[in-house]
Amino acid sequence: MTRTGLSKGARSTPRRTVLISGAGVAGTALAFWLNRYGYAVTVVEKAGALRGGGYPVDVRGTALEVVRRTGILPRLRDAHIDLRRLAFLEGDGSEVASVDPYAVTGGVAGRDLEVRRGDLTGALHAAVRDDVEFLFNDSVDTLDQSGDGVDVTFRGGGSRTFGMVFGADGLHSRTRELLFGPEEQFHRYLGYCFAGFTMRNTFGLSREAVMWNAPGLAAALYAVGDDDEVHALLNFAHPEPPVDAFRNPAAGRCLAAAVFADAGWEVPGMLAAMEEADDLFFDGVGQIRVPRWSSGRVALVGDAAYAPSFLTGQGSSLALVGAYMLAGSLAGRDHAAGFAAYEHDTRGFVAVNQELVGAGSATLFPTTARALEERNDMLRHLVARPPAEGRPAHSALTLPAFEPLV
Repeated sequence: MTRTGLSKGARSTPRRTVLISGAGVAGTALAFWLNRYGYAVTVVEKAGALRGGGYPVDVRGTALEVVRRTGILPRLRDAHIDLRRLAFLEGDGSEVASVDPYAVTGGVAGRDLEVRRGDLTGALHAAVRDDVEFLFNDSVDTLDQSGDGVDVTFRGGGSRTFGMVFGADGLHSRTRELLFGPEEQFHRYLGYCFAGFTMRNTFGLSREAVMWNAPGLAAALYAVGDDDEVHALLNFAHPEPPVDAFRNPAAGRCLAAAVFADAGWEVPGMLAAMEEADDLFFDGVGQIRVPRWSSGRVALVGDAAYAPSFLTGQGSSLALVGAYMLAGSLAGRDHAAGFAAYEHDTRGFVAVNQELVGAGSATLFPTTARALEERNDMLRHLVARPPAEGRPAHSALTLPAFEPLV
């Protein structure tokens, strides 16, 4: 177990203790705001260190105001990828259309941000690392709320008691499972699987993405800069979730290879690179919809509570906004009132963003030849200029001003 943080002197009066499970976007953002509201924050993360790099993520609408209030907006502006072109290809590799990415995503050029996931979590971590305890190489094993706090045992063998615990541990949240039961009852599978990995940029791509489609299949190459690597994505329709493949990385690799075995364009080279990739991530495309986001002294935030799926492009934005709303709702309140306010004031914003999934899947991943041709016709006639305003869902919540910070 690796500890970081808490380099400053201790306060003269004890602070209320909280544990956050997960050091991703939601967890580090929540740590920042809870610390600002006077809590003694511990973050536990199963990885050995903060995860760097990663696939690009979007920060839009209300979430932009969150990062501004966090003080990391200038750093994220510097890290902005500024993707300049999104090209769609026919099955034979010929170009269907080349469009401004914002015309497809609904984002706003010059305002919205696209950054590597690691740049976002790195900026959040840098803003709070001196004031928050980070426990790496460990995770939550059990939770017991029978007393006046939450008794936590860790997989590494330790145990501690906290006033509150927060699950920011992603789509496959252990905290959610301990609180409410197996994932299957909350997971809304959307009919697709994907394999993501990095590979050598032998294509001459720079600040652009290229997507090849056949019915039910999509292969994309995403160059975030002038690097010698590109992000590769293989996405395919699969009627039922292949649960065994989700639990076994080797099985996921084999399934993706089998599905794309006869595909053209650059896919054979992508499959060869996937076999050698040490950063392969395989999962299903889905949402998490939990009837309640808290129970007792434990609450969920981000993907653990309301993953919208990458088809919406809003996962990181919901995590940022949710963390801000959760911490602010607890300011000046006990846990029961704070959790109730958090859910009451945030659930509508989550709902309208989760509903974006229909437009995303239809645009990017048609499953029939007819749907693919209709999408291609739409792209050929798409106005190239980006929209002046983003989708209403992105800014559907106006951030409140909470109690003064400590």
